[in-house]
Amino acid sequence: MNADRVTVVPPAHALNGQVSPPGSKSITNRALLLAGLSKGKSRLTGALKSDDTKHMANALRAMGVTVHEPDETTFVVTGTGRLEAPSGPLFLGNAGTATRFLTAAAASVDGTVTVDGDEHMRKRPIGPLVDALKRLGIDAEAPTGCPPVTISGNGHFGTGRVEIDAGLSSQYVSALLMAAPLAPEPVTIALTGTEIGARGYITLTLDAMAAFGARVEQVDQATWKVLPTGYQAADFHIEPDASAATYLWAAEKLTGGRIDIGTPAEKFTQPDAKAYDVIAAFPHMPAEIDGSQMQDAIPTLAVLAAFNENPVRFTGIENLRVKECDRTRALSLGLNNIRAGLAEEDGDDLIVHANPALAGQSLSAEIDTFADHRIAMCFALAGLKISGITILDPLCVGKTYPGYWDALAALGVEYKT
Repeated sequence: MNADRVTVVPPAHALNGQVSPPGSKSITNRALLLAGLSKGKSRLTGALKSDDTKHMANALRAMGVTVHEPDETTFVVTGTGRLEAPSGPLFLGNAGTATRFLTAAAASVDGTVTVDGDEHMRKRPIGPLVDALKRLGIDAEAPTGCPPVTISGNGHFGTGRVEIDAGLSSQYVSALLMAAPLAPEPVTIALTGTEIGARGYITLTLDAMAAFGARVEQVDQATWKVLPTGYQAADFHIEPDASAATYLWAAEKLTGGRIDIGTPAEKFTQPDAKAYDVIAAFPHMPAEIDGSQMQDAIPTLAVLAAFNENPVRFTGIENLRVKECDRTRALSLGLNNIRAGLAEEDGDDLIVHANPALAGQSLSAEIDTFADHRIAMCFALAGLKISGITILDPLCVGKTYPGYWDALAALGVEYKT
């Protein structure tokens, strides 16, 4: 597909077939960084090749790490156990994981590193992470509270104990955890409270760290002690992306089909897989859904809720306002563009006033994706049931799922461009 807009044609049949979602973005970018920080050669299989992971791989190359890509799902990463100062700023597009993770890892460099992104990334907060780095004795500055960030390192990560507010993003905690083994002595990382954006992603981080030889002691639910082990190379397999799977699970339910994605829902370790049970309940999704622990699945669930039997209120989604775009606003605007009054924002909650009668109608609606891959992918689902749904900037899906439109086409979905 090569178009600035695409109109989804509702299929006249159930979607049946086999589709393999790409590898997990969250795990791929963790594994890439940890392999880059390791001594020796690591082989990462099942990996995602997308805009976000390309930014991470290119940044590692700029910092002295050798990254080969022998096929479409493999990275071979060879590192020395430390990163070098790049010759210029690291440009990371709108890749939140790469930006947050590399901001912390750059503190171990002997030299100055500037971490920057595109105009969207420059609106995404990073202040809490920068403040935490400063409290560990690291010279880090982000004058706007968002990228660009400039870090002046002295060859190792900071030391001591640091508390951080992870309410805005669990990525701040993951960034500190992954960089901490590069310190000369143990580092203790504690939450200012027990609230955290998505605790399941911390588990992903800790599991990946352990695979590359790190040792972390969990002191309590909000405190971790990271030992100064450094990292050793490892072969690491990356599971499919659970966030990507939600679109296929939802497409299956909306059309009454059967889509085999190759991995049972219960086998996923990513937090967004919790959305499977909610999707399975369609068209009787619960009246209130707490999205705090499956944030990237909320766009999928919100569009699905438009066809539910009863209204749905989404709570615990404050962080959606600081993702690639303000996703709560984007979802509200898109749904109301389909039918006025279909959604409303109540503080940081999103209410979707379900209307099953929308299915089968012809409603001309252009969906502004705000360059956000998840907004594009979730509203394509509305196009499976309603004629006239046009997605603007459809190629933004390349951020995490470059093959998304091809995957739907393989199931029999047609488009007009």
